[in-house]
Amino acid sequence: MSELLTVTVGELLEEKAKLHPEHEAVVYSDRNLRWTYSRFNQVCRTAAKGLMKLGIEKGEHLAAWSTNTPEWLITQFATGKMGAVLVTVNTNYRTAELEYLLKQSDSTTIILMDKMKDSSYVDMLYEIAPELKTSEPGRLKSSKLPFLKNVIILGEKRYPGTFSWEDIIRLGELVSDQELDDRMNSLEPDDVINMQYTSGTTGFPKGVMLTHNNIVNNALNIANCMKLTVQDRLCIPVPFFHCFGCVLGTMACMTIGATMVPVQEFSTKKVLQTVQDEKCTGLHGVPTMFIAELNDPEFEKYNLSSLRTGIMAGSNCPIEVMKAVIERMGATEITIAYGQTESSPVITQTRTDDPIELRVETVGKALPNVEVKIVEPGTSREVPRGVQGELCTRGYHVMKGYYKNIEATTQAIDQEGWLHTGDLAVMDENGYCKITGRLKDMIIRGGENIYPREIEEFLYTNPKILDVQVVGIPDEVYGEEVMAWIILKEGEAANAEEVREFCKGKISKHKIPRYIEFTDSYPMTASGKIQKYRLREKAKEVVKR
Repeated sequence: MSELLTVTVGELLEEKAKLHPEHEAVVYSDRNLRWTYSRFNQVCRTAAKGLMKLGIEKGEHLAAWSTNTPEWLITQFATGKMGAVLVTVNTNYRTAELEYLLKQSDSTTIILMDKMKDSSYVDMLYEIAPELKTSEPGRLKSSKLPFLKNVIILGEKRYPGTFSWEDIIRLGELVSDQELDDRMNSLEPDDVINMQYTSGTTGFPKGVMLTHNNIVNNALNIANCMKLTVQDRLCIPVPFFHCFGCVLGTMACMTIGATMVPVQEFSTKKVLQTVQDEKCTGLHGVPTMFIAELNDPEFEKYNLSSLRTGIMAGSNCPIEVMKAVIERMGATEITIAYGQTESSPVITQTRTDDPIELRVETVGKALPNVEVKIVEPGTSREVPRGVQGELCTRGYHVMKGYYKNIEATTQAIDQEGWLHTGDLAVMDENGYCKITGRLKDMIIRGGENIYPREIEEFLYTNPKILDVQVVGIPDEVYGEEVMAWIILKEGEAANAEEVREFCKGKISKHKIPRYIEFTDSYPMTASGKIQKYRLREKAKEVVKR
């Protein structure tokens, strides 16, 4: 068992700034922004002091609503120093979702971009809190959002009732270093410092409370599984608001002193260009991102020879995609991680020296200091190795709980401290796990249990198919029937009958999709998870036609 760190997020950055003062901490290739650890620490300290000057106390909630901007990154470590809880806001949110999150989280402060693509974040906030237009900055009194006082907007333009980011930096100059150090010293590693709302693939999102201990130690274990070192440069195109960005990405780099190379908004060309120009040694992404990169028409022109490691996670990693990332991208030591926000987030991960079979067919084994067991669903009875059940986990990485939701917390974490993931898995003799589906993703057709993952993996072997998602839809005769949503590779054509022919004799008859629909894209959460429940809803409409 490795030793667990007992530092706060803020102290961690101070340590790295002393150890590697002149080493690059943050690089934004497209805007030529390069900060050493020493400089980044100073910038974060100033921002932390600015937030203190606004009157934000330890434990207060501060929401951040922006893409992977430098200010988001500064806020992550500034709050880690002055003790406000960073509430991460999904960049896809619209007014109803934003209102719900700000209200449920009791956030007193929000930092936001003025707009993203064609959506004006500022207008959405004015719609929820019209009082903002006539209020003095820092003195908002909103009928819908009684806690919200401070609104900080990124960008050049000034807006009524709000502070600019520059205002915060200027305010930071008025607070002494001693005041910040005193605040930092008052924080405990077990304090909540980060709150993320679960993707909401079912029901209302819940605020997952994560501590310094949770995310710092999870990040360190993740970095060690990737064999990350000070010399590594990690390209981070996954969103910061999600654990993938701010724990597997920025925090993992911080625990080791590696260089973070964020991409503000994902595009295949930006990622490939950044990896080439900055000689990135690591790259993170969900499978759909890697699929898009590999299929970029100009893929061959980029020099990706620096790539060695990285993480593919967020949803099932098709074997064919994994092989292509290793062979065509050269990321020979890429790992797969599995977990959920409630576990900070990683529970299991493959190791860089695992044989290819384990790296493509499993989600790895438990991280150090993490317990994993497979139980009979609905019970705490462990099943034998090789038998499917629900994956449960226990250890330092399990969340403090859901904010203001004791009922949901006790449903998720049992009295012995085990977090029940709701994911179906099989564990082998060596502790390596295969995720076989979600408890609620399972299709029961005529009494036969069918796991969508199995059919998806088979259909990926069809050379015409780029991506596939399998869902169950209600059926009067069998209870449920199988439906496949297929994205074809560019320039390919196929029909449903051809796909069924491809399946015949290769997978059980009851697993062959009765319904096959071709599509160009899937409904997704902003963190890249495919929303199968929305595919199921769409499926019902298609079948009615």
